[in-house]
Amino acid sequence: MNRLFHVPLSPFCRKVRLVMGEKRLEVELVEERYWEQDPDFLRRNPAAKVPVLKMDGKMMAESSAICEYLEEQYPDPALMPRDADGRYEVRRLVAWFDDKFHHEVTAKLLYERVNRKLMGTGYPDSSNVKAGAKAIKYHLDYMHWLLDHRRWLAGDVMSLADFAAAAHLSALDYISDVDWNRSAVVKDWYATIKSRPAFRAILADQVPGFPPPAHYADLDF
Repeated sequence: MNRLFHVPLSPFCRKVRLVMGEKRLEVELVEERYWEQDPDFLRRNPAAKVPVLKMDGKMMAESSAICEYLEEQYPDPALMPRDADGRYEVRRLVAWFDDKFHHEVTAKLLYERVNRKLMGTGYPDSSNVKAGAKAIKYHLDYMHWLLDHRRWLAGDVMSLADFAAAAHLSALDYISDVDWNRSAVVKDWYATIKSRPAFRAILADQVPGFPPPAHYADLDF
């Protein structure tokens, strides 16, 4: 059995889970409190980060590397275009969400509101929360622009770029930090990807002390 060491609201873990779900790969989820620096976990990944996927007798870390490994090993259904230009655009957008969006939005909203409490590191920094709430508007507008020109974020077919974006937005939606009224185009895109079978396990996530809003698991929100 494949085993994924994860944190439920980690967008990086969710991205891997979405890819595995889309490719219909069974996986056992093991929640990992990585911040506790458990020696067994550090042996699995000295970088002390999730996700870590145990598969084919290997321990694999780094979400994008894991996702591309899965794409190469299980190419159907394809989540990367065949052409070099298309693959470049997917990788560019995955990096956009996992780097720029993560730094400007996820870290300032999700990590302040949830991770601080889980890790016992104090109260949210209001200046960070304010900055994240401002930055997400810019990112939603950029997604709106992309989706005005394309059927999916990176082109005409769904790709890893869509799962990277949906992983971050779904984690933020769990704490009601996405204004879906800002863009009907983005909301329709998210509703479409949210309705895929790969999303079912994610929508069932529950974090003690942080109940999700009523619309979180509603496919017709």
